[in-house]
Amino acid sequence: MTPGEWIEYSKRIIYKSGYKYQLVESCLYQTKIHPRNDIDVPYISLRKDGLLFVKAAYAWDGPSGMTIDTKSFMRGSLIHDALYQLIRMGYLELTDRAQADKELYTICLEDGMCKIRAWYVYQCVKQFAQFAALPKNKKRLQDAP
Repeated sequence: MTPGEWIEYSKRIIYKSGYKYQLVESCLYQTKIHPRNDIDVPYISLRKDGLLFVKAAYAWDGPSGMTIDTKSFMRGSLIHDALYQLIRMGYLELTDRAQADKELYTICLEDGMCKIRAWYVYQCVKQFAQFAALPKNKKRLQDAP
């Protein structure tokens, strides 16, 4: 690349939108999802034994839908979003979505969410969130200017 081409290239950025939060410290969580092979992609690793490692700097959109972002929902939304991303990317099967939804429910309860709200959250993702796990709904690359 010539210096002139580099200057022109450096005026352009490539990005994805739709994120509200970014993880500052890495997070480990033992899931009940056991892939055939270890998965290691930027910001997410999932071992065959179900240990999920979400790496620092991972960005996610937090709780989605008709809900509010509360402390009892944050870790669950992080783990759920990471698992759905692995499904969208084709590293996990669409059938793993049911367990990802159950993981969300379990984490919300562990983090102090009342049982009624956790049940409501679980029912909503179970009934209405399949679109978010489909490969066609990957975050699109955008550029500017």
